[in-house]
Amino acid sequence: MSSFDRRTLLISLAALAGCGFTPAYGPGSSGAALRGKVDILAPDDRESYTLVNRLTDQFGPTQTPLYRLAYRITTSRNQVGITRDQEILRYHVTGEVEYTLTDITSGRLLAKRKASSFTAYSATGSSVDTLTASRDAYDRLMVILADQMVSQIIATVEVPGDLPVELSE
Repeated sequence: MSSFDRRTLLISLAALAGCGFTPAYGPGSSGAALRGKVDILAPDDRESYTLVNRLTDQFGPTQTPLYRLAYRITTSRNQVGITRDQEILRYHVTGEVEYTLTDITSGRLLAKRKASSFTAYSATGSSVDTLTASRDAYDRLMVILADQMVSQIIATVEVPGDLPVELSE
C-alpha cells in the first residue's frame, strides 16, 4: 500500500528545478506571459468554434492582444469497418491544423507549425446516434489539436516580459 510522502515530492521537485525544469504556467514562464495576450482568429464553422473555444480556455480571454494566432483546419474521414453487406461500422477522422503566431506590433512571425491527430467513432447505432458520435469525434479532435498547439507554443516560444523571441522551425 502506498501513501503520500511529502519528502519524496520535495526532493523530486528540487531535482527537477536543478535540471532547468520550469513550470509552463509558473511566474515568468511563456504560458503566464501569453495568458490574455493572444488574439485568436474568429471561428467560421463548428470545428473552428470548438478549436477556438479550447484555445481561449488555455490562453484566457484576450485582454491586451500582443500576438495573433491564425490557423487553417483540414480534416478527413475514412471508412475503417465495413461488413460483407457493405455496411459501415466505424469511421476514422484525421485532422491537421497549420497555424502561425505573429507579433501584432511588429508583424514578425514567431511560429509557423502544424498539429495533427486522429480519432474515430462507431456508426452502428441509429442515424441520430451516428450523427451524435460523429459530432463528438470532431469535437474531441479539435480539443486534441488545440491542446497540441498550446503545448507547442508554450514549449518553443519564449516570451520574456512582453518581448517575443523568434524561434527556429
